[in-house]
Amino acid sequence: MRTKLVTGFAVIFMAVMGFAVQQGGALRSVSGRVVNGQDQPLHKAVVHLKNTRTLAIQTYITEPDGAYRFTALSPNVDYELYAEYEGAHSDTKTVSAFSNRKQVTVNLKIKSAR
Repeated sequence: MRTKLVTGFAVIFMAVMGFAVQQGGALRSVSGRVVNGQDQPLHKAVVHLKNTRTLAIQTYITEPDGAYRFTALSPNVDYELYAEYEGAHSDTKTVSAFSNRKQVTVNLKIKSAR
């Protein structure tokens, strides 16, 4: 029984690694900060990240310093992201598949937020 369990985990691990290689190698991450018009961090702003291929959306609620982070993203897909805070929102930014950066920093500004 134990051998079957270890073998099962090994098969799953190999499948995940094969998927990562098929996706173009290492996965990418997107991180940054959300600030207001005075460059003050916005705690509890909601950052939306949309996969433009599948239209799946992930969200992240910012930390007290306005920080957010999305990990394990495909390097072969464009992503759109924007932030919302108390009814106001930032401009939409695009992370392009043509960029070869594995760690992308995108800071978002919500001008009408307090």
